[in-house]
Amino acid sequence: MPTPHNPPTAVRRALRKLGADVKDARRRRHLPMAVVADRAFTSRSTLQKIEAGDTSVSIGIYASVLQALGLLDGLGEIADISNDSVGQALSSAELPKHAHVRRSPGTERDD
Repeated sequence: MPTPHNPPTAVRRALRKLGADVKDARRRRHLPMAVVADRAFTSRSTLQKIEAGDTSVSIGIYASVLQALGLLDGLGEIADISNDSVGQALSSAELPKHAHVRRSPGTERDD
């Protein structure tokens, strides 16, 4: 039996916004819920949950709905390293401060 999950407020807020954006995108395309649900291989009731920002729907189903609307490309950019300034800063902090060139024995140094 699954354990109850109560995500933080920020997560719920983000999923509600995503759901509202999905709903707006569907309406702008003049697509009925049944058509989008069918294209996403899900049910109309699950699509309703997504549009409401339900946290119990898997990310795979969210991705299928985004693909059905032609919006899947944006999902791949979410955690991309080029968008992760904190991760880049942490990675840079781990780099050595000075680089030392190793020379083969017997090579002379130009000073």
